[in-house]
Amino acid sequence: MIICPYCDAENIQGADVCSDCGHTLADLHLPSPATEVERSLLRDRLDTLAPKTPIVVSSRTSVGDVLQLLVARKIGAVFVVEGSQVVGVFTEKDALMRLGTRAAELRNEPISKFMTANPQSLEVTAKIAFAVRTMDDGSFRHIPVVSGGEPVGVISVRDILQYLAGAMTGGTITGDTVA
Repeated sequence: MIICPYCDAENIQGADVCSDCGHTLADLHLPSPATEVERSLLRDRLDTLAPKTPIVVSSRTSVGDVLQLLVARKIGAVFVVEGSQVVGVFTEKDALMRLGTRAAELRNEPISKFMTANPQSLEVTAKIAFAVRTMDDGSFRHIPVVSGGEPVGVISVRDILQYLAGAMTGGTITGDTVA
């Protein structure tokens, strides 16, 4: 049996993808982690990072309202949801790249015109190493954390950096602090 490093599901020997979560099992031939930081990244799940509660808006929410929300809450991303499903994400990067200097004239437009549609998300049980790789590959600074497809949190690059700082100094991560 092969144990999936992302969800701990048992898979038959030789499987290319996990039968439970669909993640690739091709990397299992890689060398074992050499340091405690590497072991931590491969062992710890996203729930270790205590993902922050996501701020959600509907696809009809205006650009102006979303920008005010980002500023008021001092956050870098909101999830756009329909029902209980994440259908988009709008980030400070989207504000700069898609709205630019036209933000004032676009303030009454629906956020759905400017969001990143169908964002990649990760299950709360995914390993931190997988989140790092996914965020790097996709150039994401924020990624939705879901449970059964429903948003339960958000992980940011800052969360990953705090985790790494704790792991490198031998500390433990507890929410927003390194102990």
